[in-house]
Amino acid sequence: MSALSDLPNVGKVLEDNLQKINIETPEQLRHMGAEEAFIRIRMQVDPDACLHMLYGIQGAIDGIPDKFLPVQTKEHLRLFYKTL
Repeated sequence: MSALSDLPNVGKVLEDNLQKINIETPEQLRHMGAEEAFIRIRMQVDPDACLHMLYGIQGAIDGIPDKFLPVQTKEHLRLFYKTL
């Protein structure tokens, strides 16, 4: 287990996906951002990664469970996801 698993929403699957795109630390994830990390996961690891994974990544960056993301954040991410 890595420091990534200490973040909210980061279970084994998301941790593995992040490591496969060379994200090893919470700082690296914050620096990359949720949208870029999600794009890389979809392109390099899991082409079927879902919207809920994107929410989970954003929640991990924000330090909150994804169910507590603000409505406007979820809407922004949902619109981003629809462009992929």
